[in-house]
Amino acid sequence: RTMLRISAMNLMLHSITNPEIDYKDSVSKQNSICSKYTICLANPPFKGTVDAESINDDLKAVTNTKKTELLFLALFLRMLKTGGRCACIVPDGVLFGSSAAHKAIRQEIIDNNRLEAVISMPSGVFKPYAGVSTAILIFTKTGHGGTDKVWFYDMQADGLTLDDKRTPTPDNDIPDIVARFHALEAEETRQRTDKSFFVPKEEIATNGYDLSINKYNKTEYQAVEYPSTQEIMAQIDADMARLGEVLEELRGMIG
Repeated sequence: RTMLRISAMNLMLHSITNPEIDYKDSVSKQNSICSKYTICLANPPFKGTVDAESINDDLKAVTNTKKTELLFLALFLRMLKTGGRCACIVPDGVLFGSSAAHKAIRQEIIDNNRLEAVISMPSGVFKPYAGVSTAILIFTKTGHGGTDKVWFYDMQADGLTLDDKRTPTPDNDIPDIVARFHALEAEETRQRTDKSFFVPKEEIATNGYDLSINKYNKTEYQAVEYPSTQEIMAQIDADMARLGEVLEELRGMIG
């Protein structure tokens, strides 16, 4: 009950004058909310499991699992109205997990709805509480597909250090993410070596609906020229000769 009071006060302080908060298991049969909301912003629980018998059948029909990070994605789809949009944080495993349940929820979002963006975040953004790597999924509930291409962004900094101290730092990709997301037409010409780029739906489907950015980005390697073996050996000889001279000077000083 204390958590409910804290939640209600937090929402009221953010100008939601009549917050509606229920004390129930969100993914259980207790929760029957369907097609009610136009926007869903969420950071659902990770790495949790629930009693299989209590899980709502609507959710199990989408992804048959006990993993909370997958069940909540199915829940968001159910709770949104057609045309409603969701931005939620998921652990990296959701993006590339190979189980049938992982693939099922990714395929549901991509094939039957419209996945717009996958923003990969560095592993330290939730320190000191957790070090797990996470990503943001942004999608729209359509019920009939609509994904033609997905925008990927490789976020490397969020304005704070990625250690337990989380002190401010000038490195911050968030303003760039926001600006680019609101001007996606300009992203068409971006290359796979850039921080952000588009990937066609067909390519994602071919790769087993894998949404890991490392599956699609490309690393640009630069050739490095090193001195020849003869030059290196000559430099070593010169260094050894110089070392001998220094040692002789030292002996003279202490003799």
